Amino acid sequence: MPGSTLGVAIIGVSPVRGWAATAHIPALRALPNYELRALSAHTADSARAAGEAFGVSAAFSDHEELVTRPDIDIVAVTVRAPLHRDLVSSALVAGKAVYCEWPLGRDLDDARAMAALAAEQGVRTVVGLQARQAPAIQFVRQLLSDGYVGEVLSTTMVGLSVAGDVLGRPNTYMLDRANGANVLTIAFGHCVDLLDHVLGEFADLSAVTDLRRPLITIEGTGERIVKTAPDQVAVIGTLTSGATASVHIREAVAGGTGFLWEINGTDGTLRISADEAQPQIFPLTVAGAHGRNEPAELAVPAALRQRWPALTGLEGAPAYNVGRAYAAFAADIDDGTHTVPDFGDAVRRHEVIAAVERSAASGERVKL
Repeated sequence: MPGSTLGVAIIGVSPVRGWAATAHIPALRALPNYELRALSAHTADSARAAGEAFGVSAAFSDHEELVTRPDIDIVAVTVRAPLHRDLVSSALVAGKAVYCEWPLGRDLDDARAMAALAAEQGVRTVVGLQARQAPAIQFVRQLLSDGYVGEVLSTTMVGLSVAGDVLGRPNTYMLDRANGANVLTIAFGHCVDLLDHVLGEFADLSAVTDLRRPLITIEGTGERIVKTAPDQVAVIGTLTSGATASVHIREAVAGGTGFLWEINGTDGTLRISADEAQPQIFPLTVAGAHGRNEPAELAVPAALRQRWPALTGLEGAPAYNVGRAYAAFAADIDDGTHTVPDFGDAVRRHEVIAAVERSAASGERVKL
């Protein structure tokens, strides 16, 4: 519906916490061409409470009632990853555009199935790899295109995910590897998406994954739960450009390097940093240097930061990049372009994750 207000429904809204309340709803409220028209939650009581909290009268416990509404153009799925496939599929079959949070599914098979269904239905999709929309990342792409570092020779990325061995009860599902939501799929997935988006895809890689903290304490209760998902992910490989790339995303203690990404070239260096290996959430700082000079901070151009003035008040908040993804998606609908990552892009990220798992299991280098 180009040029019109886009009606959005969100599956998975809590009135007191969660990513929908933290990011999606503030982003949608800031954008004049979107309107939140419906939501759903796990139970009738929670749906009613969420509807009252966010001023949405159409609140359901049955997502099927939501996806079939004629006033809904886009369905956002913000529930836990194991539930994505069924809910996304329902929205796609109903002919709705879908914004699904990352990871797209529990594994590569889930992702491929959803991407195939979206293509079959002929509907637009967005996956929540919104760090691509960060002004700092768009600035880095500009700098590289302008030859700031010359030819890229190598790149190194290191990041800290969960700090320590204590976890809140709502996130305990992330301890089970089978659920597909852990440091490999989330922190590593978001980070490697940026690397591939900026510098190109992996041609091959070798990986090590490990589980160094198999027992996790539940916050507030002291209960100890066995963890099966890896907490160390280390990858080295070659990009299609020929550049060497290394990535180490780990769970450790607070005080370690939160997120540091260096891009080294024949003529210079770029350094991107943040407080944690969640570049889709935490503000990014860009520094650069030519020759042997030490990198100094480079200001992100105002034109990139202010592309969508309605989102200025969200800058620095988790909703900021989500809002920029929604804004870019509306522009894509108007212009027939493809500037936000869709389910096809998500499949490529899941392919990298699957390659990491194969390499770590076999001890062999894997081609992509």
